[in-house]
Amino acid sequence: MPKPPVDPNKVVVFSGAGISAESGIDTYRDQDGAWNKVNPELVASKRAWEKHPGNVLSFFNERQKAVIAAQPNAAHYAVQKLEEKFEVVVITQNVDDLHERAGSSDILHLHGSLSQARGDSPEAVPFERGIAPIELGDRDDDGYQLRPHIVLFGEDMLHAEEARQHFLTAGKILVVGTSLSVYSAAGLLKKGRFEADKVIVSFDVQKVPFGYHLVRGKATEMVPVVVDDWLARADA
Repeated sequence: MPKPPVDPNKVVVFSGAGISAESGIDTYRDQDGAWNKVNPELVASKRAWEKHPGNVLSFFNERQKAVIAAQPNAAHYAVQKLEEKFEVVVITQNVDDLHERAGSSDILHLHGSLSQARGDSPEAVPFERGIAPIELGDRDDDGYQLRPHIVLFGEDMLHAEEARQHFLTAGKILVVGTSLSVYSAAGLLKKGRFEADKVIVSFDVQKVPFGYHLVRGKATEMVPVVVDDWLARADA
């Protein structure tokens, strides 16, 4: 099957925990990240939800408090600025809503979003949960226990095929704040086309995927530089 054509006016922004860390949200995998403080199998896995749902709710309620207290930073706002000249799709591994609050209009959350909840059933539709914590005994209209709309360990990534198609058709790809160590999300970068302009802004990438240009630096400093360059070239 032939690949779809590349759209030179389309930008995919693929973001990870590093972009939100600069807004004060702890990462999961860094030296001081959450998974070095607590075993994810006990608080963020499908098995934990089945056996000890209260532990899962408590963990993610605390994460939600941190998200509520945080604010979008210069990198989030720079990503939104790309919409002045391009069709932009943000594909994020993050479960916070900082891209939304910065004004980005088209966002795919591969691992779900803390700002949403859903009932614990396969047919449940996620909804905006507000700022209240989710407690044991909180139920949806069908009587199912509510849970954060988060992909737990042992569950499938969301929006996988849609994300692949966006990478295949993007004329520009900007990867921000990820070590590319979380699969299958990181494998999406391989779908970027040879002719696309592909940039990674990160401190933590050890092996740069073929065809990508690595810019080592803080997201708040380097993402605006990349964005301004792309916007200037669009005007040329």
